[in-house]
Amino acid sequence: MGDFPPVLPLEDPIVIFGLAMLVFLAAPLVLQRARLPGIVGIILVGVAIGPEGLGILELDATFDLLGTIGLVYLMFVAGLEINLSQFIEYKDRSVVFGLASFVIPQVIGTVVGYYLLGLSLAAAVLFASIFASHTLLAYPVINRLGIVKNESVTATIGGTIITDTLALLVLAVVVAASVEGGIGPEFWLWLTVGLVLLFGGVWVIVPRIGRWFFRTVDQESYYEFLFVMAVLFVCAYAAEVAGVEHIVGAFLAGLVLNRQIPETGPLMNRIEFVGNALFIPFFLLWVGMHVDLRALTEGTDTLVIAGSLIVMVLVTKLAAAWLTGQVYDYSRDQTMTMFGLSVGQAAAALAIVLIGFEADLFDENMLNAVILMILVVSVISPAIVDRYGREVVRAETEAEYDPGEAPQRVMVPFSRNSHYQRQLLDLALIVRGASPEPLYTLTVAKPGADLETDAEIAEIEEALEGTEEYSAGAEVPVESQTRIDHNVGSGIVRAVRENRISTLVIGWDGAASRRQRVFGDVIDRVLTRTKQLVLVSHVREQISTTEEVVLILPRGIEHNDGFFEAVHTVERVSEGLGASIRALVVDADPERIERLFELVDPKVPAEFERVEGWKALLDVLRDDVDDDDELIVAMSARRGTMGWHDELRTLPKSISTLTEGNFLVVYPADAEKDDDRQFLQFK
Repeated sequence: MGDFPPVLPLEDPIVIFGLAMLVFLAAPLVLQRARLPGIVGIILVGVAIGPEGLGILELDATFDLLGTIGLVYLMFVAGLEINLSQFIEYKDRSVVFGLASFVIPQVIGTVVGYYLLGLSLAAAVLFASIFASHTLLAYPVINRLGIVKNESVTATIGGTIITDTLALLVLAVVVAASVEGGIGPEFWLWLTVGLVLLFGGVWVIVPRIGRWFFRTVDQESYYEFLFVMAVLFVCAYAAEVAGVEHIVGAFLAGLVLNRQIPETGPLMNRIEFVGNALFIPFFLLWVGMHVDLRALTEGTDTLVIAGSLIVMVLVTKLAAAWLTGQVYDYSRDQTMTMFGLSVGQAAAALAIVLIGFEADLFDENMLNAVILMILVVSVISPAIVDRYGREVVRAETEAEYDPGEAPQRVMVPFSRNSHYQRQLLDLALIVRGASPEPLYTLTVAKPGADLETDAEIAEIEEALEGTEEYSAGAEVPVESQTRIDHNVGSGIVRAVRENRISTLVIGWDGAASRRQRVFGDVIDRVLTRTKQLVLVSHVREQISTTEEVVLILPRGIEHNDGFFEAVHTVERVSEGLGASIRALVVDADPERIERLFELVDPKVPAEFERVEGWKALLDVLRDDVDDDDELIVAMSARRGTMGWHDELRTLPKSISTLTEGNFLVVYPADAEKDDDRQFLQFK
């Protein structure tokens, strides 16, 4: 029998875990009523029930374990969710902000610590590194607001790894100089070798293992998740072996897996769910449990140091954000969001002050002051990000309307015996993006005797149950439809018309048929009798392993009515895959096409090159395209529309014989086609 009332601190694991779940549920709900970010509530409850508060929970090895895992997971998700193409293209912004956010606090903090607080030079340098770093405490806020991919936010996230790495390197150097008696060439040699091996090894090895796993292992959903977790914690440990903190390895793991985990897929949804529901809240609770409010009554030294820390972290991080904002012309709201994200302090600050305390560089006043500083900025950081992040969202919403950003109604027709349902769904989820509309799936059965038709429909619905489960894993509503029609193509066209579908994603098996003009009777009929954007997919392998999109653009395709919408879709697919674009422009001016691409969002790194003729194009596809890492996308045109060439009739078949890899054929929408007339032709 357990004790009642329970003895404090609580020791029963069931009670402790249940209390934590109650805190994770109730604290954000209560704080949101007061218009404060929910994560602040978890931190404040941690202060109240921790060992220095009511003493309900003890800060033991279990909470240290869960808190550390939560921090590692937080940094991993941050690396996983940033726009990698944008991160690479604008890496200078991350470098500028990261250096400014480190150098300004480090210099000012060292001067204040040495001259005003009377610390030794080594202690002053270490004192400054406490707030030269920062922790993304407010990351859940930007994730909820949906601005993770905003350029200024991407720069801040990228800058985090720079500031934390530099701050922890300062820690390693100061401790080596103070405790181990000095730092010589051997220290720098081993540190340099360790970092080179870490970054080089993770960047080269992990993507190859990921591609092999996702392509060859017949994964259940939990196997995928376990694989990702294994990569995360192996990389985190490798960082420790290399001589830096585990959060560096976790962030790096997120970056290298970024391309292979689609942001709209079930796997990403599971990763976010586990983090937001469990690991990250444990980290926030752990941060709060470190705070000792009684330090406020133990003299003025603690308050003076804490006040100095709070003022300096606010002033220096604001200066770094302002400087970066001025250099890259960010708005006030973007700059303040950067400031709010970078002002958060927790993991690195705790690590530095605790190690400095153990090395006799800091006393208890410094330890308590840092913990108080962490408490104050833990409240300020999410509040600032929530306040100005909402304005960033509003500015993005009120930007010039782009028809490509209109909510997508995406339909995926399936044949009863389709073996590539998952590949079609992955593509459709990327194309759909964040549309509030459900994903439509369709299967058309031919009529027969009543019992035969009923049996066929039941068989179809059973075969498609997995598609609904898979989409549900990505939290995407699915509206499945089964139709009876003598002609499958006509049935698809009717469904497109009646459901007001904007984009059709349809699979092609590559086989020839008796009545084939381009793809075969069904798809050819759909293309002839619809005006919508159509993606014909010959995707057989995991699409998330794509590193480059090879885009084929025939001469004159830019004059097609739906060209810009088609470009937007191709760029959305490239962005969703974290892949760059290599555009092959057939018999046209690549510089002109490049200028047109620059008018369309999202911005994806792209190179444009001219190809002289269709034969030369096929030679490039045969000799210079990697089946394993590249996705071929041919932008075609419907017969009789702008950009049509007779060679486009045989291009899909030519591609299918030249490559065993994935490819798509994209048909822009035809705005001039009279859909009502087309629909009535075969009613």
